[in-house]
Amino acid sequence: MFLNSEVAKKYNIQNIVFLPINAEQWPDYIKNAAQKGQGIDVAWGGGPTLFNIIDDMGLIEPIDTEKHPEFRIILDEVAKLPKTIAGAETYKVGSDGKIHWIGASVSSFGFTINKDILAKYKLPTPKFWSDLGSPSYAVTLPALQVVGIADPTMSTSNTRMFEIILQAYGWDKGWRVLTLIAANSKIYSGSSDVRDAVIRGDLAVGTTIDFYGYTAQQQNPSCLYIIPRGESIVNADPIAVLKGSRNPAAAAAFVAWVLNETGGQIVWLDPNINRLPINPRVFDTPQGKQRPDLKKALDDVVYAGGISFNETLSTLWVTAVVDYFKATLVNAHDDLQPVWAQIVKAYNDKRISEAQFQQLVTMLTDPITFTDPLTGQQTTFTIDYAIKISPKLASDPAIYQRIMNDWTSAARAKYLKVQAALKQMTGG
Repeated sequence: MFLNSEVAKKYNIQNIVFLPINAEQWPDYIKNAAQKGQGIDVAWGGGPTLFNIIDDMGLIEPIDTEKHPEFRIILDEVAKLPKTIAGAETYKVGSDGKIHWIGASVSSFGFTINKDILAKYKLPTPKFWSDLGSPSYAVTLPALQVVGIADPTMSTSNTRMFEIILQAYGWDKGWRVLTLIAANSKIYSGSSDVRDAVIRGDLAVGTTIDFYGYTAQQQNPSCLYIIPRGESIVNADPIAVLKGSRNPAAAAAFVAWVLNETGGQIVWLDPNINRLPINPRVFDTPQGKQRPDLKKALDDVVYAGGISFNETLSTLWVTAVVDYFKATLVNAHDDLQPVWAQIVKAYNDKRISEAQFQQLVTMLTDPITFTDPLTGQQTTFTIDYAIKISPKLASDPAIYQRIMNDWTSAARAKYLKVQAALKQMTGG
């Protein structure tokens, strides 16, 4: 659409090269390209935390019209946007007073259910994040997993959901909730795989960003996207011009077109895309009037409310949170899930009491103890430790490999210890 637009013709833009780079590779890739004189023009998608990280590294070009008069067209489009949507900023103003990134669309986070599969297995409809860790969804384990999540190292949207849970429930309870959700789940390599599994009926519920949920609803009427009431957030999904851009005028033209109600905002309305536009004027266009469902979805996002999400904290802890989840809940999943299934079965068969069940759940979800590679001391994974170790995990491969091995080993040992406790309670 852009290459066929009047904007592209005006700026003589004849091609766009898309670089699908994993989030953790962005900083190095952007810096290396700039050093070689092959600067990347635009960064797009991935969420506010990722953009705040690269912005803190000085990799985003602020919208400074004195330095770049050609950036004025971006500010003209920003003027059309609300400053906030459901409490979330639609663009970031840096300490220099300049705009650094702008949301191109709006995202909420929740889960998509398949009502037919819930009914088939007589399962309750989840309303909150913690419901996904309910023993109700463990009754088909280990033969059948009815909950699906994505590996956070492969999905920025699932990373954001797991962080939302940590901030909504608090650090300790949040990790207990995450452990039980992982215990119930089949873990997919990407978030689109989770969505597709719900649409096919392989899952009863899967964690999805909103537009995946809306797409599921379009493709299978049995699907429904649910925002956990009071437990989610709204994100503006950013776009920005990068430092070292070889084509700053063309980059600005593209960013402005993406934000325009008769340009890129119309793309979100495509039934195969179903994103929530950042620019509400798009709903006044002929195309926008054909999607009252998306307008209602945006209204529902505002109505659902949510938590006050700390982006600064997310930037400080996100690397450690992702890696700890990967080590203890993904790498050790083959030990976690069978133990959880055995606990639930023993409880349902009345071979253990309510008190014993709660004791085993507490043991299963307790934090692991491990040796801190920085001090050699025994420690646990607290918020302060996550903030301390995050930069090391991102920059020191030796520390990363050592701690990932330790975390995985400690998690496996914990799950086996819980299994042994269950056997002692049930007499074998």
